[in-house]
Amino acid sequence: MVGETPPEIVIRKMSELGFFKFWLPYTLTTALFYGLLTKSRIFGDPQRNVAVNAVVSLVAAFMVWAAPILVGIDVERQLSLFFLQAISGMLMLVVGVMMSSVFFGPDLPKQLSEKFKGGGLFGAILFVGVLVGLAILFSSGLVNVFYSSQAPGTPASLPQDIIVTVIMLIMMGIIIAGIVMAK
Repeated sequence: MVGETPPEIVIRKMSELGFFKFWLPYTLTTALFYGLLTKSRIFGDPQRNVAVNAVVSLVAAFMVWAAPILVGIDVERQLSLFFLQAISGMLMLVVGVMMSSVFFGPDLPKQLSEKFKGGGLFGAILFVGVLVGLAILFSSGLVNVFYSSQAPGTPASLPQDIIVTVIMLIMMGIIIAGIVMAK
């Protein structure tokens, strides 16, 4: 097209090749699985079982990202919007911490831990993080992928009131766990 910049051309070609529908999420999921397997040491010493961790992470990521393609769900738009909003949220958090460090002085973590002696800081951060994550999940539209019945071959979706109830129960469980851990 006339007037397209080189990055626009590259992104358009990558989209035509399915890079954003499959290859980019597949690569990210593989890396996450590999890191989790290495950290958890499920298969023993990570230095001795590099191949096992690599094969398991490759296969698990392939199984995860083959499902939307086989079912016929298009997650490209929702994933890109989700990551855009997540990165924007993280940048706002980083800027907020940088701005607060101007007022709190050089040792912000020490001062915050002194203000929140009871251990409630971890619970509060966890609660706010879960709320922000859920807000980004819902606002990006990625939650529609989990209960959408528009795709052929998918079972009938759960009613929305059941989904909301389950989400609220999970959030209550997280809050209760945070309160128990704070004491």
